[in-house]
Amino acid sequence: MTGASLQECEPVTTSGTIAVANLHGQIDGLAVRLSRAGTGERPAAPLAVAQGASLIDLLNLRGHILGRVADYERAAELAERLVHVAPEDGTALLARARTRATLHRFAEAVADLGEAGRSGADEAALDAERAVVLQALGYYADAMALIRKGADRQSDFTTLGALAVLQAERGEVTEAEDLFGDARRHYRGTSPFPLAQLDFRRGVMWHREGDLDAARACYEAARRRVPDYAPALGHLAEVELLRGSPPAAVALLRPLTRTSDDPEYASHLAAALHAGGRVHEAQQWRERAVTGYDDLVVRHPEAYADHAAEFWLTVGADADRGLELALQNLTFRQTARAHALFQRAVLAQNWVAEAAP
Repeated sequence: MTGASLQECEPVTTSGTIAVANLHGQIDGLAVRLSRAGTGERPAAPLAVAQGASLIDLLNLRGHILGRVADYERAAELAERLVHVAPEDGTALLARARTRATLHRFAEAVADLGEAGRSGADEAALDAERAVVLQALGYYADAMALIRKGADRQSDFTTLGALAVLQAERGEVTEAEDLFGDARRHYRGTSPFPLAQLDFRRGVMWHREGDLDAARACYEAARRRVPDYAPALGHLAEVELLRGSPPAAVALLRPLTRTSDDPEYASHLAAALHAGGRVHEAQQWRERAVTGYDDLVVRHPEAYADHAAEFWLTVGADADRGLELALQNLTFRQTARAHALFQRAVLAQNWVAEAAP
C-alpha cells in the first residue's frame, strides 16, 4: 500500500472540525430535550425512547472520536435508565446492548440483543451488533456470516467496511486492503466520521503488520478528515516514536492528555518523553497513567484489562502486574491477541526473574 492509494477516491465530506462541533451541539440539544421530558418512573413515550437511543449512540461516537471514557459511562448510565422505564422496548434494549458491547460486557450485550429481538427490534440492526460481538470474541466465521447475511439490507460502504475490518483482524491483509479501497469508493455520505474510522482501522492493520509508512499514511488520512480524532493521533504518535522522532510524538500527545480521560495517552506521552531524555517529566505522566489504569480496571475490567496489561509490560515496568492483568483479560476472551498478550507477559516475567540477582 502507498499513501497515493488513499487519494484514488477522496469523497467530499463536512469539515471534521465542524462535524465535531455539530456533534457537541447534537448531544447538548438532545440532553436538554430529554431532561425536559423527564419520564422518571413512568413508562417512556416512544419519542423519548428514540431520542434517548440517539443520544446514547452520539455519546458513544464522541467517546470514540475524542477518547472520552466519561462519554461511554454516561451512555451506559442513560441506557440503564432507558431500559428501566421501557423494559420491553426493543430500541431501548438495543441501545443498552451497544453500550455494554462498547465496554466489552459481551455476555450481557448478547442477552440484551436476544431480548431486543423478542421485543421486535430490527433484525438487520441486531445482526450487525451480533457480528461486532462475535468478531471481538474471535468468532470470525460466524461474524462474517452475519455481515454477509445483512449485505442486501445495508449500504455497500457499511458491508464492505465491516468485511475489511474483519479480514484485517483475521490477518488476511491482501483481501482486507482491497475491501478497504472498495468501501472508500462506495461512500456516499457527508459525515467525515465513517471515513476517518475506516482509514484508522486500515492504519491499525498496517501498524500490526509492521509497515510503518503505510500505517502513517492511513493515520494521517484519518487526521486530515477529523483533526481531533484521538485514536488516529495516538497511533500516529506511536509510529513517530518507532520511527525515532520523540518530539513529534510528544507534540501529538500533549493535546490529547488535555481533552481525553483515557490513560493510554498519558502512558504514550510518558514513553515519548522518556525516549527524548526528559525522564523526570516522563515519570509524572507515568504516575498519572498508573492512577488512570488502576481506576479503570476496577470500573471496567473487561474493557481495560488488556490496555492496562500493555502499560505494565512497557511503560509501567511491572511484569508481575502485567501478567496478572493479561491472565484476567484471557478469561474475558480467548482471542489470538489475548493469548499473544499473555505469552508476552509470561516471557517478561521470566526475563525479570532470570535477571534478578
